Parts: sequence; C-alpha cells; structure tokens
Amino acid sequence: MRVACIGECMVELSSLGGDQFALAFGGDTLNTAVYMARSGVGVDYVTALGDDHLSARMLAQWQAEGVGTTRVLRLPGLLPGLYMIERDARGERSFLYWRDRAPARDLFDVATDDYVAALAEYDWLYFSGITLSLYGEQGRARFIAMLRAAKAKGARIAFDGNYRPRGWAGPEAARAVFNAILPLVDVALPTLEDEQAVFGDSDAEAVAKRMTDAGVSEVVVKQGAGGCLVARGATRLHVPVPAPVSPIDTTAAGDSFNAAYLAARIKRASPDEAARAGHALAGCVIQHRGALIAREHMPEAR
Repeated sequence: MRVACIGECMVELSSLGGDQFALAFGGDTLNTAVYMARSGVGVDYVTALGDDHLSARMLAQWQAEGVGTTRVLRLPGLLPGLYMIERDARGERSFLYWRDRAPARDLFDVATDDYVAALAEYDWLYFSGITLSLYGEQGRARFIAMLRAAKAKGARIAFDGNYRPRGWAGPEAARAVFNAILPLVDVALPTLEDEQAVFGDSDAEAVAKRMTDAGVSEVVVKQGAGGCLVARGATRLHVPVPAPVSPIDTTAAGDSFNAAYLAARIKRASPDEAARAGHALAGCVIQHRGALIAREHMPEAR
C-alpha cells in the first residue's frame, strides 16, 4: 500500500517572541506525509523544489523521516517558497507568504507525461485546497486528469479543503474548483470554518450532506475542540476530543489529524477508531511549537 501526498513544502519562519524566529520547513500536505510515515504507512511526497541548499536540506529531512522523495522534481535556478507564522495569546496563527515563484507551482506544467502517469499508479492520493491553489489553469487541468486516471485504476482519493484566502481570487474561485474535484473524492477531511468561508455551510451536518450528495463516500468534518462528525452515507457519528487541552501552537492540527485518521483507515481501523487516533495526535501536536513535533512527543511514545 503506497500513498502519494501532493503539494508544497516551504521554508517556515516561526515567531519565538519579539524579533526572534526559528527556521524550519513545513506545508500542509508535507506535514501529513511525515505523520503518516511515522504511523508506519508507506508514503511519497510529490512536489517540485529548487536546486539550492535549503531544498537539499528539505529532502534530507524528509528522507530521515521515512518519506519517499523519488517523485520530487528539482528545478534549476528556483527557490522554495517562504512563510512566516505569528501567534496570538491563544496560539492561533496569522501568516505572511513569499511564494509567487515557488517551483511547486510549476509541477504539473513541467512534469513529463511519464511522471504524471506514474502518479496514477498509487493506491492512495492525498492533496488539499492549498495544493489546488498552487497550479494555474493548465496545470490544474492536468492534475485533475491524473486524478481521474488514478480513480479509474482503483486508487482511493483523500482531500482536505484547507482554504487559505490568499491563494485564491475569492471564495467563488475556490468553490468552483472544489466542486469539480469532489465527485472524485473517496475520503474528505474538511474543517468546518474553511467550508463556511467557501460555501457558507451552517454547520458540520450541512458540510457532510453537501459532500455526500456530491458523491464522497466518507466525510470527516473537523471542528477543533468540538470534535469531529463522521458521515458515511446516511450514517452520522460524532467523535469528541478525549479531553480539552490548552494549545500552544495550532500549526498542523488538521494536518496531523488527517495523517492519523488516514493511517488508521488504511490499516482497516473503524472510522470511530480512526477519529480517536486523529484527535490523539492533533492534541499532542498543538501542545508544542511548530508543525512537526519531536518523535518523543508522539502519542505512542508517551
């Protein structure tokens, strides 16, 4: 069983207070890939990087985490994108981005036909709304065609809307693209606030109904401290968080939940068990700074 996580990793500058920042690497689908690898799932990261030393450091870090890098393209003369995270007193984040010329944006414009065809051979494909926001019209069309080919070959497709307004011309642009890909999705892992921003859904049930009506067979609506709603057809299951925690940094809360949920489902756990695994990992992650916590802080290490 092999998973491809598709998207972008950037250089991360994370506030330590005042004018002090820590340098790391992060991106929503990359975070999920790392946590899936730590959960024992075979996963490759699909992206494009530059030929600079920061890109080389990224590759080395992913390989050390057990994430496959054979699908990473290196584009000469380009640099990875950069983002800065600042946090308020509750641990909630605000972002600044420098990514207009990041190589990941060109992946489906420059990749060969053989490269794209190989992506359709994976057992699972995972991507996000941020992934979709990277590509221009031509690249996105090629990406969606690849998803259709993968689906025809029996691949399972997982998607997290993960809406970031700066990546889109407006919510209507994101809405059109999300609606186009939902019929291809097997497992959707949306966050309620994101779906409300794009679609105006009133609550988690409205999100679940809209997505199941579109053909998604399994929907997990994340609601932060409110737990999650799992919808499979007409069946609904609310899975609460095990205990409230005081977050230090909410970076990668959703990404880590997605990783644990998908890893558990791939290993044939029930949706209830998978959701509880997601809550457990996300609860650990938000009690530490940065997207990728140290291995000793993982739930199974406690």
